Amino acid sequence: MVRKATTAEQIAASVLYMDDPQKKNQNIEMAELDPKRLLKGETPRLIDEWQLAPKLWDAIRFEVDHRHELGQFVLTGSAVPPDTKDIAHSGTGRFTWLTMRPMSLYESGDSTGEVSLGDLFETPETIDGEARIDLDRLAFLVCRGGWPQAVGMRDEIALDQAIDYYDAVVRSDINRADNVNKNPERVKRLMRAYARSQGGQVPNTAIARDISGNEEASINEETVATYINALKKIFVVEDMPAWNPNLRSKTAIRASDTRYYVDPSIAAAALGIGPQDLIADLKTFGFLFETLCVRDLRVFADALNGQVYHYRDKEGLECDAVVHLRNGSYGLIEIKLGGDKAIEDGAASLKALSGKIDTDKMKKPSFLMVLTGVGDFAYRRMDGVYVVPVGCLKD
Repeated sequence: MVRKATTAEQIAASVLYMDDPQKKNQNIEMAELDPKRLLKGETPRLIDEWQLAPKLWDAIRFEVDHRHELGQFVLTGSAVPPDTKDIAHSGTGRFTWLTMRPMSLYESGDSTGEVSLGDLFETPETIDGEARIDLDRLAFLVCRGGWPQAVGMRDEIALDQAIDYYDAVVRSDINRADNVNKNPERVKRLMRAYARSQGGQVPNTAIARDISGNEEASINEETVATYINALKKIFVVEDMPAWNPNLRSKTAIRASDTRYYVDPSIAAAALGIGPQDLIADLKTFGFLFETLCVRDLRVFADALNGQVYHYRDKEGLECDAVVHLRNGSYGLIEIKLGGDKAIEDGAASLKALSGKIDTDKMKKPSFLMVLTGVGDFAYRRMDGVYVVPVGCLKD
């Protein structure tokens, strides 16, 4: 769904499609008999669906060691993890991993990109940007998701892409993650409960109670953990770790991960809702909008060599997203669907957290930003807090 091979083809000089229906069996057999033969070709050489023949990993590692050149191979694989029993070497020092995510609004052409997240780390005195996304369009974008195939389709067809993806996860992909067959109806209930947990630090025990409360047979937290781990393996969910800054006080920080799907459209599909349902239920809309923003921030943070965290302490102070770069710079972000009061509340939380950070032991935040869904313009407030509609943000 995220078009890994299509992206890799743009830089590849030669390609081997391991799953070519006419050559699949031959390719797998050749990988057993003489894997080096499959590696011949102009470089960078793309090996698509390499996990069909895991022994290729060690063959490529050996070839890289003896060629003494960078950028020799690009390996792309499906969401289902490879069988590692035939892999002898971790690949440390030879392979670099790249996570492919669904498209951000900027990549799909829905954000004007007039405000750069990277530029905000330079703390500009003024910013300027205009978004062209109203509430109805935003609801559609949440449900459509960032799937490349959906971009440019008629709206009603575009919405089906996420539903088709969800159905594939429920019926087959989650089973292939660990080769354990799971009851599709129970998977649906798990994914629905997980969708209701978006943006929260919800333990497996609470998810188990949510599921058990809606079906006759109970489910325990160990089973919930197994299902969620399978979803993580196939990159359906990606929880957000907690940020642990140096604080002036001895405030206890909550270390639980925040629950997120990799794309808000999966949550919408799991809940069986569409754009008009979100308009009618702004609370749910807000949770799924947060998932959309986290998706985009992760895409942008990857491009900036950074990661995205969340903050919450036992005094109730929260920060939805902390973009932390490798050089130690970081920005604090509150996510709000819109409205003057919500923006004021977000700004107050950001300033409160900023004031608790011990800047003698770490850098002060590069910026404070309220990221909104509804709002026409990006601007810097008198107190220095940036207000940026997601419809004008880029990396």
